[in-house]
Amino acid sequence: MPYLGKSLLNAILLAAFAFAPILSAEEAPGAEMSEEQEMAIKRELSKYAVLGQQQILHLTKQATDDYSDTLTDADTNTPAAWMLLEDGTTIKRIDLDGQAENAPAQIRILMYRAALKSVARRGKIHAAAILYTGKLREGSDDEALVVEYEHRLGIAGNKVIPYLIENGKVAYSEPVTSEKPFQIFYDSKAEAESSAN
Repeated sequence: MPYLGKSLLNAILLAAFAFAPILSAEEAPGAEMSEEQEMAIKRELSKYAVLGQQQILHLTKQATDDYSDTLTDADTNTPAAWMLLEDGTTIKRIDLDGQAENAPAQIRILMYRAALKSVARRGKIHAAAILYTGKLREGSDDEALVVEYEHRLGIAGNKVIPYLIENGKVAYSEPVTSEKPFQIFYDSKAEAESSAN
């Protein structure tokens, strides 16, 4: 995957301007782009959208593979977090260095969000994921793996994946994906959209 520098959003913005029409003095200020120019911009922007999706898939797959080992052991499952570094391929697991040793799961999740937010706001990562387990429904024994993910390009979502342990191996069911509020790279969707302008 190509290295895009510190901010993918700046790259998208530059791409949009590179394909923007250049108006001559005779053209009216309200002149519209040609269909070719619009298509060129859409193609360029779609490359970055696809890149962001590929990076999220890469990150969540590796994080899920790593976390799956903890689902089969007898220990209580605790939240864990991973980040995709600015090179677009290197993934690192976050270690809270014993700071969250006896903290409840909800506190650990908050600590991971804060740690990821600190690194993300300095432009050091492109994507982040926090994984934890929970019950599918109140009063049910059915378990699910929750994957919270965010990307610098303005992608934020939750993936809930029901699972069973069969013969010491994790068997996942179909995931359910939904949008989630921004918490790591941006404080709101409006902020994510305005940073591209």
